[in-house]
Amino acid sequence: MLWNSVYNEFIKITAKPRSYLGLLAITVLVGVILFALKVDGKSMIAFVTSSFEQTLTFQGELLNGNLVAFIILQMLIIHIPLLVALVTGDLVSGEAASGTIRMLLTKPISRTQLLLSKFIAGAVYTFCLIIWLGIMAVIVGKLLFGSGDLMVLNSDGLVILQEQDVNWRYAGGFAVAFLALLTVSTLSICLSCFSNNSIGPIVLTMAIIILFTIIGTLDVKIFDSIRPFLFTTHMASWRSFFEEPLPTAEIIKSLIILLAHQVLLIGLAVYHFNKKDITS
Repeated sequence: MLWNSVYNEFIKITAKPRSYLGLLAITVLVGVILFALKVDGKSMIAFVTSSFEQTLTFQGELLNGNLVAFIILQMLIIHIPLLVALVTGDLVSGEAASGTIRMLLTKPISRTQLLLSKFIAGAVYTFCLIIWLGIMAVIVGKLLFGSGDLMVLNSDGLVILQEQDVNWRYAGGFAVAFLALLTVSTLSICLSCFSNNSIGPIVLTMAIIILFTIIGTLDVKIFDSIRPFLFTTHMASWRSFFEEPLPTAEIIKSLIILLAHQVLLIGLAVYHFNKKDITS
């Protein structure tokens, strides 16, 4: 019964026009970035590498598909949460606003199973977004610019990753990015359980992300103790897969914190939804 409910919830998602805004936005934004890099990408790369040319000699094509995909991820991954919340924030509150939540609860399925089916459907939608981003960034990027070694500039300096060592890093990076976006999906659905309109959970989700991001970036001592436990602190952990050596302990810590947030949010949502008055 649970999987039938998941299927029904995902059909509802695909029936809403707003569900395709995320795919359209990713397509347009990535397309613009690819066009810009194709037209003037080499001068941009030359500007970045000019400070290293006195000590290093670069051979081969620095502007390749691997670097293009990294640039796209760096630029877009912070905007994807809005596209996720735009759909998942409506999964419960939209039903409450239209009154269909009462009809759903007359079916032979518990409230917990119904809510879990919405969480799973939201996770599937989030997965579709991250897969489409991967196709547009990595596959299309390599088709247009070819493959090659990846040059990454981080806080420790310049890291050069060989071509044969890049694909598994992208797989790991996209997996962590998915887990981070899944936390956003979980948060928006949880907030949706407390609202009877669609706008509130979407706006509140983005407000929480902005607030946590500000706390994470402010160099204020009072925030030092809570900063490591905010999920926004770990939303950029996908970058860890492009460091050398691989910071395994930091990646595992980020995964644990993101999963802990998801478990807590799902638990809170299930508790409230089971006590929610749907008769008024």
